[in-house]
Amino acid sequence: MEAYCFKCRAKREIQNPAQVTLKNGRPATQGTCGTCSGKMFRIGKS
Repeated sequence: MEAYCFKCRAKREIQNPAQVTLKNGRPATQGTCGTCSGKMFRIGKS
């Protein structure tokens, strides 16, 4: 699954994806970037 990397400022593949729920109840996926180990985040079901 691809997501936006905040450090690289580009879409990359998520490493160690984890399902989370936002405060408003929406599902999201967060993980780390394989290139720079920065945070990655994607709203919506995977």
